[in-house]
Amino acid sequence: MFEIAYAAASNRICFFTGTGFSKAVTDKKAPSWQGLLEDLIGLLPNAKETKAALFPENGKNPLTLEESAQVIAIELSSIGLNIHTETARLIESVELSGEIGPVTEFMTKRSFRAVTTNYDKLLEKIANESDCHSIAPGLPIPRSISRAKIYHVHGSVDAPSNMVITSDDYFKFLNGESYFSRKLSTVLHENTVVILGYSLGDTNLKAIISDYKGFSKNHVVSSNIFLISRSSVAQQVKDYYSHCYGIRVLDNKDVVEFFAELNQQIPEAEKCVESSVSNIKKVLFENHSYKKEFLGLYNSFYEIIASLGAAGLSINDQNVVEAISKIIATKTELTHENNAWDQYVQLANWLIYIGSILDIKDTALETEYLKAVKRSMETMRRELYIGYSWHAYKAWNRGWATLTPSNRSLVRKFIEENSGYEDALSIVQKSLL
Repeated sequence: MFEIAYAAASNRICFFTGTGFSKAVTDKKAPSWQGLLEDLIGLLPNAKETKAALFPENGKNPLTLEESAQVIAIELSSIGLNIHTETARLIESVELSGEIGPVTEFMTKRSFRAVTTNYDKLLEKIANESDCHSIAPGLPIPRSISRAKIYHVHGSVDAPSNMVITSDDYFKFLNGESYFSRKLSTVLHENTVVILGYSLGDTNLKAIISDYKGFSKNHVVSSNIFLISRSSVAQQVKDYYSHCYGIRVLDNKDVVEFFAELNQQIPEAEKCVESSVSNIKKVLFENHSYKKEFLGLYNSFYEIIASLGAAGLSINDQNVVEAISKIIATKTELTHENNAWDQYVQLANWLIYIGSILDIKDTALETEYLKAVKRSMETMRRELYIGYSWHAYKAWNRGWATLTPSNRSLVRKFIEENSGYEDALSIVQKSLL
C-alpha cells in the first residue's frame, strides 16, 4: 500500500476499472455484463425464449457474452431498435450511491489516470466532471491540461455507436490499432496500475498486460501492476497472475476499503517523494551512500524501491544492482549490533518484499540476497529463545508464500544445501508437505 500511495503522491497512478468498480460505487445497482444483456433481452417480444436460449438456468451458457450480445443485437434490429443506443439508455440511468466517501476523497483531490472498459460516466461524476477529461472513441481528444483523465477503451455513453458490445465490435477492436490501445499500453508503462473490479477475461487487455510484463522484466525493478480483490485469492492463483502477467494481488480488500487505506498512507508518502528521488540519484550517480540511521528505519527500503520506479531507473543499470546489494548488506550488518531485535524482523520483511516483486535468480543481486536470507533464517526461532528472533520467524512463516515461485525454489535449494537449521528448513519446505 505504501508503494501505491507513493505513486499517487508523485502523480503516477492509474486505475484500471471494470464492472466490479461500478457496482462498488452504486451500492451494487450497476448491472453485471450478463445482467445488462438480460435487461436488453427484456426489450424483445420473445424475451423469455431468447433468455432461455442464451442463459439457460440449468447448464453452461452456449455462447460467450459478446456472442450473445451479437444475437441480441440482431433480434433488436428486427424490431427497429439499436443495441448501442439501448445499452447507453440503460447505463445512463445508473447513479452513484452507498458509502463511497474514501473513493470521493481521493478522486476529488488527487491527480490520476483511469482506464476503464465500463461505458458509464461514474468515474467522471466522482472526480468532478469539470476537472477531468473523459476520452472515448468517437469523441474529440481534449488537448488541455486536466487533473484527471478517464480513458473509455470500450466506448462510453457519450458516443453509443462506438461502444464495444457485440462480437463484431470486439473483432474490430482487437484487430484495429487505435489511439486507445496505444494509449493503454503507454499508461501501463508509465504508471503504477491498480486493477479494480476487473477480471482478466478480455483477450486484448491480456495481450497488452503481457506486453507490459515483458517490458517490466527487462527495464524496471518490480512489477507496477496490482490487482485488488474483494475476496480471498488462493496462492496458486496469485502465482499465476505473477508468472503470466507480472501482477501482484492484494486480496480481501473491497474498493472502498482500498481507498480508505490509500488515503491513510498518502501523507507519509508525500513526505518522501521529493527527497527520495533526489537521494536515489545521488546514491547511484554521485557515489553517495545511505546512512545507517536511515536504513535502520522500517519504511526506508520501501521508499527506496518506490523511488527507483519514480525516477524511471532500470534494474539492468549496474549502479542500481550495486546499490540494492549494498543496502541489503548494510541491513544485514545492522542485525549484528547489540539489541538489534527490530532489525532482525525488518531484514526478514525486506527480503520477503524484494523476493515478492523481483525474480532474483541470475541477477547480480542473487549472492547478496541468499547470504542475507541465510543470516535471517538462522537467527530466527519458532519459540521464544534468547538470542533468536521470534518475530522474524513469524514474518517468514507468514510471508514465505508471497515470494515468487522462482524465488521460493531458489531459496529452498540454497537453504537445503547450505543450512541444517531446523526452523529454516521448516519454512522453505512448507509447500512440500
